Amino acid sequence: MSRAYPAPAKLNLMLRVVGRRADGYHELQTVFQFIDLHDTLYFESLPPGSIHRTGGPAGVPETADLTVRAAQKLLAESNIREGVHIHIDKQLPMGGGIGGGSSDAATTLLALNQLWNLGFTRTELMAMGVSLGADVPVFLFGQSAWGEGIGERLVAMPELPEAHYILLHPGVSVATREIFTAPELTRQHAPITISAFLDGVTENTLEATVRRRYPEIDRALYWLQAQGLRHPRLTGSGACCFAKAKDAQNAQQIVATVPKPWRAWAVRGCNRHPLHDLVRDALF
Repeated sequence: MSRAYPAPAKLNLMLRVVGRRADGYHELQTVFQFIDLHDTLYFESLPPGSIHRTGGPAGVPETADLTVRAAQKLLAESNIREGVHIHIDKQLPMGGGIGGGSSDAATTLLALNQLWNLGFTRTELMAMGVSLGADVPVFLFGQSAWGEGIGERLVAMPELPEAHYILLHPGVSVATREIFTAPELTRQHAPITISAFLDGVTENTLEATVRRRYPEIDRALYWLQAQGLRHPRLTGSGACCFAKAKDAQNAQQIVATVPKPWRAWAVRGCNRHPLHDLVRDALF
């Protein structure tokens, strides 16, 4: 096995649906920040044409796994003959809105680009990544960012506070497609500016729809608020919720009181992806 390659989770510190495109995708504004909770991926060479995955998300077959599709994408784009065994130590919950599958795919692109000596730039990898999923590019971009479009048009926001958060998973899985196709979802929120976000406009406009459809998420957000935490929010389309803590100790104390069967973590925001330096930077 190679060395361990982390695939960190992300938070959407703000998310607004501002329109719908002709192809059915939604126009968004969002702010991404990584956190120090991650899956870990390992890669081992196999004969050409063999791509296998062990570990990873329960119930997801190899052929549908984003890491396998990412490896296949690299082979197709580079026209080389390689094989790989991917092992995923899965820690991030599925359907949590924290980008677990997308992050695993991005780490696969970053790691194999290095291990196979392909030399793709960050821009080239991001173009591959968007075909795998809307959240994949930000993990390749490698910095906290303001995102627009479907989340692939990114502007670095290195000045974000690397705050301590309570991340709470209330034991349900949310299908992103269900939320974005919900007839009651408002799709025409007014766009905002980066300065408006920095001044405190941090709502997630998917939240009302998710809370109505998933009572356990509604309860989780109320529970966070009852702990004295201001402005608990949904990340992505859920199911994970988060709230800013005073400090690491405060986050750990609250996490220790989370009722079962909910899961929670004391995490910290990170403005730089741990694998940022694996690829040539053609963007900044």
